[in-house]
Amino acid sequence: MELIGSTLTAPYARPKTSHFLPAISTMAASYRNPHSALVTSPGANLWRTSSYYKSGSSLPLTSPVQREDFDLIRAKTAMYPTNRSALTARYTPDDWYKSNNNNYRESESSRKSAERLRKDTIRLMQDREQLTRRTQENTSKNIAERVTDIVFWRSELTHEIDNMVTEIAALNEVKRRLERALAETDGPLQVSQECLYHREKRMSIDLVHDGVEKDLIREVEVIKSCQERMRRHLDRAIAQLAANRAAQHELEKDVSDKVTAQRIDDRCHYLRNTSDGIGYYRGIDRMDHSVSLPDSWSKFTDDNILRSQSERAASHKLRDEIEILLSSTSNEMWNQFNNVNVAFTSRISETSDAKSSLQAHLAKTLQEIFQTEMLIESLKKALRDKESPLKVAQTRLEERTRRPNVELCRDNPHHRLVSEVREIEDTIQKLQDRLMEAENTLQTLVRTKVTLEQDLSVKANSLFLDQDRCMSIRKTFPSMPRLVGYS
Repeated sequence: MELIGSTLTAPYARPKTSHFLPAISTMAASYRNPHSALVTSPGANLWRTSSYYKSGSSLPLTSPVQREDFDLIRAKTAMYPTNRSALTARYTPDDWYKSNNNNYRESESSRKSAERLRKDTIRLMQDREQLTRRTQENTSKNIAERVTDIVFWRSELTHEIDNMVTEIAALNEVKRRLERALAETDGPLQVSQECLYHREKRMSIDLVHDGVEKDLIREVEVIKSCQERMRRHLDRAIAQLAANRAAQHELEKDVSDKVTAQRIDDRCHYLRNTSDGIGYYRGIDRMDHSVSLPDSWSKFTDDNILRSQSERAASHKLRDEIEILLSSTSNEMWNQFNNVNVAFTSRISETSDAKSSLQAHLAKTLQEIFQTEMLIESLKKALRDKESPLKVAQTRLEERTRRPNVELCRDNPHHRLVSEVREIEDTIQKLQDRLMEAENTLQTLVRTKVTLEQDLSVKANSLFLDQDRCMSIRKTFPSMPRLVGYS
């Protein structure tokens, strides 16, 4: 691992030989004189390096005369090979000692410099090794802390997911109960509407806007109101379920990302210098693929959890509202159902009493019609019975009008006969008047009988509709558990 801001250095490998020092062929180059070597004769030994003549060549030529003498000597040496042995001995012993001393000092300086460099390098390598190890340990510690953070947030996300899954299941159950309760209201609504339709078949005076009809209309309104509230809460439950699932999806996606990040960071945490799969990735430190910072990273997960908690709170509140709604709607429908049944019972009782009264009145009317008819027959017989006495009296008067002369006297018999005729005629008139009155009374009684019979048929029809048609279909009503959504 390289330190940030340091330059990359090439690694050095120890040669695979048993000796620590390099070969002579490689060491010879390090002692090579940077100055150009003197030109030697073709017969000179070629294997000797130029540093062998360093003492002679390193002497400074301070003047042009010396350089010219040197060139002359070289020329003479080349021209006269027999004088070579005399010309090569051109240094004094002091020069030789000075050259040796210079070599000693230079060697000592080079060795000290090399030793200093070696110690500094060793110290540098040790310091850098310690720095690299500390940095690697700190990096591993940071990765371990990062893994701990990931594990913490992952556990928080997992806990929130479990809570959300439980809340979704609970809301689903309440939603199914609400759907079943809503479906259960269709039957009572249909029964109430059919009762209203049946009662529209009432006839005549019984087609009245009575308490039963008011309660039936109220029952229809109550059921429809309950259905409307149930539908609204059902729509809210569907929308809340979608929001819960969206929050759950975000949590699961965040958990999946953290599982992947934890696996990668775990692998990075356990990587060592001796691990397999490590390699160079040049320039990777200058590339930044990050899309978040630690604060935004933790805030993202915290926002997901807060959003889930908010949705769970809203879902829990909605479940409580649905429970209250189911309880209130079931109570309202049951109360109104009982009110309608009580109204029906009261109305049926009233109609039955009215029918009984009508039947009694009809029986009395029939009896009176019979007696009136007997009276009319008696009056007619009485009138027939008065015909003969009237004929007798009138005949007597007519016969007595034939008496001659003075015998035609207005005597007592005459007065009595006149009185008798008038009395009988008056009796006949009274009997005829009474007969007419009796016949009129009979007609009135007959009309009353017809009216009573018609009213009886109306009451019978009303009783049939209320008791047989309506109450027969109102015998059953969904139980309280079914109205709150339990099957």
